[in-house]
Amino acid sequence: VQLQAFGGGLVQAGGSLRLSCAASGRTLRKYIMGWFRQAPGKERDFVAAISRSGGSTSYADSVKGRFTISRDNAKNTVYLQMNSLKPEDTAVYYCAADRAVWGATTTTVRGYDYWGQGTLVTVSS
Repeated sequence: VQLQAFGGGLVQAGGSLRLSCAASGRTLRKYIMGWFRQAPGKERDFVAAISRSGGSTSYADSVKGRFTISRDNAKNTVYLQMNSLKPEDTAVYYCAADRAVWGATTTTVRGYDYWGQGTLVTVSS
């Protein structure tokens, strides 16, 4: 499956952005989907994940209550709604697809099989 993330940009602190991840090649409903981010000079970190049906979600503590992951399997697209953005949210955001079952690896980089190219989110103070 090929993934393409878009929707990043420059936003002021306190603002909102919605990222989208469009899939092609295979239907997205076969995969757990996740969002990760990587700030300059740092490792790639887990942000959020959603189960195949959308019935289960998981969030990093740093984004709980501010970010919402969702999916529309009919449109083969996953979203990340980001509200109350902070300068520390600045990073390249990646979407990823996981063929495995929901579990301990769902929040890890190594748990995902396919990655999009990333979209840059910059939050100014």
